[in-house]
Amino acid sequence: MALAGQAEVYVPRSLQIWRGLMNYLVFFSQIFGQILRGTPSLAQVLSYIGFSHPLITSSSPSFKPLPVAELPIRHPASEPEQEPRLQVNVDDHGGGVLHPIEKLTVVLDLDETLVCAYESTSLPATVRTQATEVGLKWFELECASSETCEGKPKINYVTVFERPGLREFLKQIGEFANLVLFTAGLEGYARPLVDRIDVDNLFQLRFYRPSTISTKYREHVKDLSCLSKDLCRVVIVDNNPFSFLLQPLNGIPCLPFSPGQSHDDQLLEVLLPLLKHLSLQKDIRPILYERFHMPEWFQMHGIPISDLTV
Repeated sequence: MALAGQAEVYVPRSLQIWRGLMNYLVFFSQIFGQILRGTPSLAQVLSYIGFSHPLITSSSPSFKPLPVAELPIRHPASEPEQEPRLQVNVDDHGGGVLHPIEKLTVVLDLDETLVCAYESTSLPATVRTQATEVGLKWFELECASSETCEGKPKINYVTVFERPGLREFLKQIGEFANLVLFTAGLEGYARPLVDRIDVDNLFQLRFYRPSTISTKYREHVKDLSCLSKDLCRVVIVDNNPFSFLLQPLNGIPCLPFSPGQSHDDQLLEVLLPLLKHLSLQKDIRPILYERFHMPEWFQMHGIPISDLTV
């Protein structure tokens, strides 16, 4: 009986090995099941075998993937309207070819548009005093006259008043457009004056009185065709609309400037926003026509539309 009792508690070594193998099989089957449900972290695997470490089994929440963000649908009607700066042309094979839109050309008049000038000898001193009191900038200028004295050009002295915001206006226009000066003034007077107001040489071209032409309706007309054959992105700003009667759809008539207008805001508040808007257009003429209707204005002043270059 004693041998029988010993036989009941005796476990062969081979059976112990077999049980150990079964335990490992159960362990790895648990790991495999976890893999099927989702890849375990290193901390989870180590926890299965009874190992823990504060840097691995931290209490921080498990990683969660970022939610998928959907881009908002843009409605064209709710966005500011802007023309693209690239023009798409279709080639012979039906493909699109991108061409950059030519930079806007802004032609500026001088007298009564950017400045106003008077002969110093005939200007009352009170005008300079009042201009200084309201903050207008002005300066004295020596310029050569077309008249001669003892074989030399006569020197004239003029007082020049700058339109408010002039320097800032030229600077901002130069950032998105080609600047051109076109004045009916004589070069001996206009050149030194422009040198004073355009210290950064923003004007790429300068045209003086000899560049104007005479028509049967007006003299000193500024023909913009001397700049380009295609005038779709050429605009002229002038206080005298008759200066651009040959291209009425390219002109912006502005109010004349005088030193008595201390609160003049034409350059920065009126002209600058309009010119910025025009710089985004492929053709500026339809917009200017809708705003000013210059061909009809010329017709009201006795110039038939048939005689205009439109």
